[in-house]
Amino acid sequence: MRITNHESRITNAARGPSPQSPVPSLAVEIAGIKFAHPVLAAPGPLGFGREVQSVVDLPSFAAFVTKSVTLDPRPGHPYPQVVPTVGGWLNSQGLPNHGLAGFVTKDLPFLRTLRIPLIVSIAGETVREFVTLAEWLSREEGVAAVELNVSCPNVDRGLIFGVDPQLTREVVAAVRAVCTRPLFVKLTPNVTDIVSIARAAEEAGADALSLINTLVGLAIDIQTRRPKLGAGTGGLSGPAIRPIAVHMVWEVARHCQIPVIGMGGIASAEDALEFLIAGARAVAVGSAVIDRPGVAAEIRVGLERYLQEHQLHDIVDVIGSLNVTAHGS
Repeated sequence: MRITNHESRITNAARGPSPQSPVPSLAVEIAGIKFAHPVLAAPGPLGFGREVQSVVDLPSFAAFVTKSVTLDPRPGHPYPQVVPTVGGWLNSQGLPNHGLAGFVTKDLPFLRTLRIPLIVSIAGETVREFVTLAEWLSREEGVAAVELNVSCPNVDRGLIFGVDPQLTREVVAAVRAVCTRPLFVKLTPNVTDIVSIARAAEEAGADALSLINTLVGLAIDIQTRRPKLGAGTGGLSGPAIRPIAVHMVWEVARHCQIPVIGMGGIASAEDALEFLIAGARAVAVGSAVIDRPGVAAEIRVGLERYLQEHQLHDIVDVIGSLNVTAHGS
């Protein structure tokens, strides 16, 4: 029986990519930092790494972004700090950490052993605190980049710098003057115009933008009529916020020249691809690790499979490839 070329193509497609097909490249570069693939560990459930090392294969991520380090130690908010919601998690941890000195002596030595790029998130209540943190950490071996958390909704003054373009510009410019490492800025979705904040950070010297942080939310125990979180309100993360995050990444990526790292509800390769197609250079995974510690490896394999199925050789070919001509912008 004669098999037509069309039938042959259908048969090959059903079998999937040929095992002889070269493995496509997932490598990306941001601000001179080379990542083996685009899946980074978002700050949050993974803490400072040591807490979860027996459960999560941390080196399976292309980089590790720490929870925010503050100048002085913080105990965090009252329990419960995390509660499940439909489509995600509501958390109000209050940035618990050992402070700058404790991070350098207790957390950083362990994180260096992961041998993947380390991005240290910092948070302050004044410009001077941000500057001190960035200046000190810039001198520490193993720190690949510093990320300014100007968007945490769970601490006093945590959002103040991230909701006003002028304040964003002020803190980024001050840190840029002393920071010798690549400087990332994490943006909040709790604004009416995220592009104006992003542009302010870019103009002040940011090397990359991370978005989005969590959305402010409130969960109530109807029996006690009290908030379910010990601190009252908290930050919503998980699948429920992903469409908002993808849209904001798309808006920022097409209005700014510096790279964007997308995050918010990523739990699969399909989720990650939405962000990449919208314009993100990399993605960060947080909440999904709670239920699936191996999610980073799953997403990496899924990205490779997608490229093979679409006969693409490099993940860069996907980044910013959103086609909006049929539906408008």
